Amino acid sequence: MLLVALLLTACGTSGPDSDTPIKSAGVLRVGTEGVYAPFSYHDPVTGELTGYDVDVARAVADKIGVDVEFVETPWDSIFAALEANRFDVVANEVTINDERKAKYDLSEPYSVGEGVIVTRKDDNSISSLADIKGKVAGETLTSNWAQVARDAGAKVEGVEGFTQAITLLDQGRVDLVINDSIAVYAYLAEKPDAPVKIAGKAGDEPSEQGFAARKNSGLLPELNKALDELKADGTISNISQKYLKADASGAPVSAENKPAPRSTLRLILDNLWPLAQAAITKTIPLAIISFVIGLAIALVVALARLSTNVVVTNAARFYISIIRGTPLLVQLFIVFYALPQFGVKIDPWPAAIIAFSLNVGGYAAEIIRSAIQSIPRGQWEAAETIGLNYVGSLRRIILPQATRVAVPPLSNTLISLVKDTSLASVILVTELFRKAQEIAAPTFEFFGLYGTAAVYYWVICLALSFGQGRLERRLERYVAR
Repeated sequence: MLLVALLLTACGTSGPDSDTPIKSAGVLRVGTEGVYAPFSYHDPVTGELTGYDVDVARAVADKIGVDVEFVETPWDSIFAALEANRFDVVANEVTINDERKAKYDLSEPYSVGEGVIVTRKDDNSISSLADIKGKVAGETLTSNWAQVARDAGAKVEGVEGFTQAITLLDQGRVDLVINDSIAVYAYLAEKPDAPVKIAGKAGDEPSEQGFAARKNSGLLPELNKALDELKADGTISNISQKYLKADASGAPVSAENKPAPRSTLRLILDNLWPLAQAAITKTIPLAIISFVIGLAIALVVALARLSTNVVVTNAARFYISIIRGTPLLVQLFIVFYALPQFGVKIDPWPAAIIAFSLNVGGYAAEIIRSAIQSIPRGQWEAAETIGLNYVGSLRRIILPQATRVAVPPLSNTLISLVKDTSLASVILVTELFRKAQEIAAPTFEFFGLYGTAAVYYWVICLALSFGQGRLERRLERYVAR
């Protein structure tokens, strides 16, 4: 009887869980860029994540009856994050095609448009895909549109998103941009005086966009049912009119009651505190914590390099060669995106600290080793004559002298680390540079916002340089003249 009861319980609970995994989880985790206006961006006034795809995802979660949790991820790493189970679905105008269907679960489309070719207004050399052979196209490298451009013979220059691509087109750095008509219509509604135009279609097939989930995730029935209901009650149509100034088919309509755009100066002034907040709460703590942990690692590795044990020395050499021989960006991707495939899943903030600390440890180890070796051998011998052991000699005699030698190069390492923290945005850490991207995306004011972020980095580095000078002068007091 007990066995039958257990079997009935298992049968009674496995059905709903397998049929409604989203409902059972109680939350829908959604990956999105956050810098792809008007689909996924931060409102310039409130700073809140908003956009067409964002609101559709919210509506789907509400229809299913669960909470929604957004995870902002750069497009080029968004599918890697999906595979690493950082979120459940991607809602970022994912174009539905056969290649993606083979690898991912793709929902029914919630927006339908067509591919268009965008050029500068004064360029009449392009009117179809046949004309772009040998031209330079600005595209996100992993996007469907990049492949369309490659297949037509264009040279693809990688960009981080549509806003950056269209800016490069404005500046004449690329010849064309291929993208969905909905995104282009929304941009032209926002920037009616932009020196660009739609020069032609990128093929005759419609462009359909939907949610993407991991293969065999079991999420499609709930997602598709919710989308069907939202289409039937007009919710998706209302959302598309609100954000895209176009209907779901991509046909443009006039924009009404648009708020007056802010000047660049006003935009910068309004966002001085949000940028400062990102620097204070994320960039500076990330740099300091990583540097302190990295110094501890570096000291151990440096002493291992100086060891007479061949195994210990070679292990330290191998660690240093790995850190110095691979890019920091690759190290971040391995810690955050690759380790989950082996069952090790680390949240963004500690993952960034681990990657940066290991990187600092590899570089600072050689600085500390050279500083220790710069101390005359006689200092070691003198320490031994007064009865100090190896640890005592290091702590009381050698390291205090080596510190003065190591301070300038270690300070340079810290300053470089502050600037390298901008790479943390690729693993979902919203630090100073990522915040500038979020603010610039819907307004296309890249120079003003990036310039402001650069000023913040400069001020932080100036403060560190000042501290370095004070520390060096303090250490000089103990140097014999």
